[in-house]
Amino acid sequence: MGRNRVLASAAAGMLLGGALTACSSSGGEEGPVTIKLLEYQEARAEVVKDLIPAFEKAMAKQGREVEVELVTDPLTDEQFRTKITQELHSGSAPDVMDMGGSYVTGLAGAGYLLNLDDHLDEWDGWDQYYPSVKDGARQPDGSFYSVPHEASIQSLFYRKDVLKRLGVDTSQPRTWDELIGRLKQVRAKTGEAPLVIPAGTAWGGGSWSEGFLPVMAGTGSTFYDAKSKKWDLESEGLSATFDLYDNLVDADLLPVRDLQNPNPWEATKYEKFVEGTLPVAAQGSWGWKYDWGPEGAAPIEDVREKVGTWDYPALVAGTKPYSVGGGGFGYSVNADSPHADAAVELVKWLSSGTALAEQLAAVGAIAPRKDLADTAPYKDEPSLIEAERKLKTSVQPPRGDGEDQVSQAVQSATEKILSGDADGPEAADAFADEAKELLGDRAAR
Repeated sequence: MGRNRVLASAAAGMLLGGALTACSSSGGEEGPVTIKLLEYQEARAEVVKDLIPAFEKAMAKQGREVEVELVTDPLTDEQFRTKITQELHSGSAPDVMDMGGSYVTGLAGAGYLLNLDDHLDEWDGWDQYYPSVKDGARQPDGSFYSVPHEASIQSLFYRKDVLKRLGVDTSQPRTWDELIGRLKQVRAKTGEAPLVIPAGTAWGGGSWSEGFLPVMAGTGSTFYDAKSKKWDLESEGLSATFDLYDNLVDADLLPVRDLQNPNPWEATKYEKFVEGTLPVAAQGSWGWKYDWGPEGAAPIEDVREKVGTWDYPALVAGTKPYSVGGGGFGYSVNADSPHADAAVELVKWLSSGTALAEQLAAVGAIAPRKDLADTAPYKDEPSLIEAERKLKTSVQPPRGDGEDQVSQAVQSATEKILSGDADGPEAADAFADEAKELLGDRAAR
């Protein structure tokens, strides 16, 4: 289960408003100005709420007055998407919005978000960001409309204790064939499906972002062409990925029934992985905290001793194991904000130093910039620090306009494999047909 879904189901939802008084040096603004900051997930709102007083004091030292008001408003991810779009359209949206990077492309393309290029060029903190994080935040027009304040690494998590007890090799598998051989050993000894990769329609967008996309990203095939802004819906990598799902289902290595039931992450990641009966799971670095950490959705005692990670094995000849770098939440500014310069100052402050370290530790994210490793409390999170080291060599998944439509087609096609209505090639054809229809002229011809 993805971090966004975990947080939304855990308690989701707050609106944090702040007032910032800017002097004439802040974009020419004089007198009190009110800046509203949207945090729609509880864990994020709680940590930001505690940081705001320090921001107020920092601004006061610069001759600025700050007031903060908190408004609660529980929202799931989909509810947030609908509501923020409506508010931006009606002109009632907050000045600053904290949201996942997948929302930014569409909102920026519609003209709702402030272009931050000039602000970032003048900010020395931007130089500290990892190139891969910047690349992930750059929009199709080449500009930036959000400041990422977290990053992630996706890989295969495995139960070291369980595999060692079963006598199964725990070293990094070089290829999927090698890993499948190990999974078959587990299946033969336990009688249970040993691997979960999000798939099908019940998992929703996670079947794309946490399941299919990380596998496809390492095949070397072009999926989205940033220059033409079109999706290539037929390739060696796509065929190989659908074939992999087919092979895993055919060998009874995926928990098909669990994947087809409502809330499939509960039976798989929250129950069977915790019990050790399903010892391998595709997961992001947020899992250390939000899924299996002491205060996570399904804690594993001594999780760092019992759980390890593998890079994704090579699927296509000529490739090698890899981890998948990804973004997380980022701060965007409303293009119609009457106090945009002051709003940007808030964004930069929250994305720096101790303020950023506090947020990273609270939500289990890895640092998007290279100067946080020695900053408490982030420095006390060894699993996150280890994951951060992989950002330099991680594969960046293709992202572009139309991603929601591609996600929908992936969910449908992988559902056909789960239900036995299609094999790998048939699922690939069904995906291409549906995606072409949904994407229109955004699909390569």
